[in-house]
Amino acid sequence: MDNGASSYRRFLDGDDKGIVEIVNDYKDGLILYLNGYVNNLYIAEELTEDTFFRLITRKPKYSGKSTFKSWLYAIGKNTAVDYIRYHSKQLNMPIEDIENYLSEEKNLEKSYIQDERKIEVHKALSTLNQDYKNILWLVYFEGFSNKEVAVILRKNDRQIKNLLYRAKQALKTKLEKEGFIYEEL
Repeated sequence: MDNGASSYRRFLDGDDKGIVEIVNDYKDGLILYLNGYVNNLYIAEELTEDTFFRLITRKPKYSGKSTFKSWLYAIGKNTAVDYIRYHSKQLNMPIEDIENYLSEEKNLEKSYIQDERKIEVHKALSTLNQDYKNILWLVYFEGFSNKEVAVILRKNDRQIKNLLYRAKQALKTKLEKEGFIYEEL
């Protein structure tokens, strides 16, 4: 599988089923990734829609220098950064939506993170700084290689290796403080 590149090419050639396949394959992961930037699941869903809207309307060129997934996530990250710049003050959610927000976020997490150990890691991950959270999410939950993460985060390979090492150490320290040891770190 080429991570969506052929679906995107088919879409560019006029086959609308290509974009449907891309949305189906990447929607959930992209929502969770963008939620890490805005800390609001509803806004992350909107940003994901905006990302796919950019693909449909602007039809940016995919060069193939990275995987399609990392290219798509980079577009999503840029969409989130644009949103954050525009809404520079803190985002607020109406009180009446909080129960729905928490319920939907919990259901989405349960479908994406299957067992208790991963949930504990996810909770500890959310307490880390944004750079650490992003790199750990991209590498371990989304399965990107260091090279792909470098493209998404616009850093060189050495910076990615150092950042990943520091992020893993911070996560391990956090988990050990809570009495949990995660063998895969």
